[in-house]
Amino acid sequence: MNALRLPLYVSYLVKLYIKNLLAILLGLSFAFAAIDYFQNVQQLSISSNYKILYIFYIWQTALAILYPLAIIFALIMTKISLIKNNTMVAFHAFGYDKKRLFVPLFSIALVTYMLFFALNATEFSYAKDKALHIAHHEIDADNVNDLFFKYNDTFVYIAKLDPVAKKINDMTIFKVEGHQVLYTISAAFAHFDEEKWIAYDATLKTHIYENGNLTRYTVEHKEHIETLEGYKPKIIESLYAGKSLTTVDAYYAWKLLRKQHLNSDKIRAAFYDKVVMPLSSLMLVLILFFKLPFHTRMLNIRTFVSLALGLTFIVWGLFYSLGQIGLNGVLVPELTALLPTFLLMLVTVYIYMRDARSLA
Repeated sequence: MNALRLPLYVSYLVKLYIKNLLAILLGLSFAFAAIDYFQNVQQLSISSNYKILYIFYIWQTALAILYPLAIIFALIMTKISLIKNNTMVAFHAFGYDKKRLFVPLFSIALVTYMLFFALNATEFSYAKDKALHIAHHEIDADNVNDLFFKYNDTFVYIAKLDPVAKKINDMTIFKVEGHQVLYTISAAFAHFDEEKWIAYDATLKTHIYENGNLTRYTVEHKEHIETLEGYKPKIIESLYAGKSLTTVDAYYAWKLLRKQHLNSDKIRAAFYDKVVMPLSSLMLVLILFFKLPFHTRMLNIRTFVSLALGLTFIVWGLFYSLGQIGLNGVLVPELTALLPTFLLMLVTVYIYMRDARSLA
């Protein structure tokens, strides 16, 4: 049992940071949900049960947006507490350098990032869409109608998609070459089976041209036809109806679009927004911890808080703005997400290598 016990200084730092992190994260997210609810309360002319459900979904959305800020703010509060109580001085007096003190705090920040990374691979990612359905009085509106998109060298029209039941009603596939429709495949019903769609009782109509003019066509009836390989219901819904995606589905949608030689900028931007952009909070945690003073005599609390919050909002605002630019397709997401994250990482590594072993 003794081997499993954390050192006292680790236990103290972890408990202090977790307390601050939970207080800030829950406080910010509940405030976000409350403000949103009171702004939209007139539109929510629904039963109390659905109002509570709306608040819950908005709260989930707030958690996903605000957790990087909470990671940073918790570090700031923890550092202030350590400085005001002269705990940081005591740690340094016993020979604990910055690296040794930072590891427990960074571990909790990293675990928080990994937790939300895992949550974004689940139904948690659909919270905003579910809240909008309730606000727009579309509580049972899971169906998506009238979709038209390209698949390999064909075009697909879907009259009605039910992503929950994984069913398609009325699907037509067109094979076009130049200005001519070579054939069409029509099916009244299709069902998703693991990695592909199976259209039942399909009709294949082949157009026959002579001298560039349509002269006749042949009709064949197929018991079933396999098509739309890799097009999961949620991927179709997101790509062509503007709905949210989990990180897993976003990754597969990215691969699918690349295979189809279609533009995947927005999908990549959405993926980076959930996976890459929050990493900036971990880097800011290191920068703030290493560069801020450790003793009350070297620190003006108001100045400290102002500078720390100012740096946080500037960096977070910059990353958020670049993320929106990438989501809108103005610039490729590698420039709006990967490049700034890489540059911030270089700054972080430089500060870490220079200051890790210092006591002050």
